[in-house]
Amino acid sequence: MLTGAITSSLLLSGCQQSPTYDYIQGETMGTSYHISFQKPKDVDEEAIKQAIDKRLQQINISMSTYMEDSTISKFNRLKAGESIQVDPDFIQVLQDSKQVYQQSAGAFDPTVMPLINLWGFGSVMTAERLQNPPSPDEIQAAKSLLDFEGIKLSGTTLTKDKDNVELDFSAVAKGYGVDVIAEVLHKDYKINNYMVEIGGEVSTSGVNQKAQPWQIAIDAPVIDSTVTERLTLAAIRQPSSPNKLHLATSGNYRNSIIFDGRRYSHTIDPTTGQPIAGGAPSVTVVADSVSLADAWATALTAMTYEQALATATDKNLAVLFVIPKDGKIHDEVPSVKDLARHKADPLAYWQIIETPGMKSLRAGNTK
Repeated sequence: MLTGAITSSLLLSGCQQSPTYDYIQGETMGTSYHISFQKPKDVDEEAIKQAIDKRLQQINISMSTYMEDSTISKFNRLKAGESIQVDPDFIQVLQDSKQVYQQSAGAFDPTVMPLINLWGFGSVMTAERLQNPPSPDEIQAAKSLLDFEGIKLSGTTLTKDKDNVELDFSAVAKGYGVDVIAEVLHKDYKINNYMVEIGGEVSTSGVNQKAQPWQIAIDAPVIDSTVTERLTLAAIRQPSSPNKLHLATSGNYRNSIIFDGRRYSHTIDPTTGQPIAGGAPSVTVVADSVSLADAWATALTAMTYEQALATATDKNLAVLFVIPKDGKIHDEVPSVKDLARHKADPLAYWQIIETPGMKSLRAGNTK
C-alpha cells in the first residue's frame, strides 16, 4: 500500500468520548485511519464504516503502486504515446500534484522514484549508497526518467511522452484519502462535526465532543517516539472561519541516517538528484485540502530549511517548522532516551518558526 512520512499526533480537547460522538478505525494505505464524529440519529455506524472502506478501496485500486492491476500500475507499464482512461480520484490527485510541482519549482515530483531507487532509499534506509554514491552519469540517467511535465491529461485520457516514466502518488494519496473520508461524512451522512486522520494527515470540522474547536498537537521531532513517549511543542487550533482544518506534517528525521558527520534524509531533491541534508526536522502545513497540505509538506522537506522557509513565505503558505533552538540544522536528532532532559522545557532545545500565513491562522486572523 501507499506510505509516507509523518510526525503529527492528535490532541483532542477532552479525551472522554461523549455519548453523541462515535469512533471508527481501520486499515488503509499501509497504515491506519481514525475517525471521531458526532453521529446523526438513525444512522448505522457500520454502514458509515463500510462506505468509508469502499471509497478507500476505490482510491487504492486507482493509485496503489503495490497493486499490479491498479490504474497507476497499468499507466506505469505504458510506452510513450499509449493511453489509459483515468478516474476522477486519479485526476484530482494528478491536478493537485501538478499545482505543487509547478509552485515548488519541481521539488515535489511524483516521477522521482528512479532516483529514490538509485540511492537505495526505498522502505529501508541504509548507508551503503552514501558510502559508495552513484556516479554523476548514473544520477543523470535516473534523472532522465523524471518527466512529470511529459505526463499529459486530456479529458480522462492520460499519456506520457517518454518510455519508462512512472508515477508514484505515495506522498499525496494519504492526504487525499483524508479528504475523501471527510467528504463521505459530510455529503453522504450530513455529519458536520468530525476529525479524520490517516497516518497523521488530518481533517477536522465543527467541534469536538467538548463542543470546542478541534486542536492538533505538533510533537517534537524525536526519533522512535510513540504516543506515550513524546513531547508536544505546540497545538494548531481549527479556525472559526472556515470552520475546518486541513493539515499534514512531514519530517526528515524519522527515515534518515548519519554518514560522514551529516544526517541525510530519505527524501531526494528531484532537481539535484541528491539526498537532502540540512532539511527542517519537522514541517507542518495547513492548506485548502489535506491533499495539498500533504504534497507541500513533502515538497518543503525536499529542500534545505532555508530554501523551504523562503519558498513557504514567498508562496504565502501556512507552515510551521520545528528546528533546533540555535537555528542550526544539527546532524543529531534527539531520541527517546533524550526525552527526560527535554521534558521539563522542550522549547529549550527546539524552536518553532512560523510563516506569516501560519501566524495569522494560529492568531485566529483568517483574512
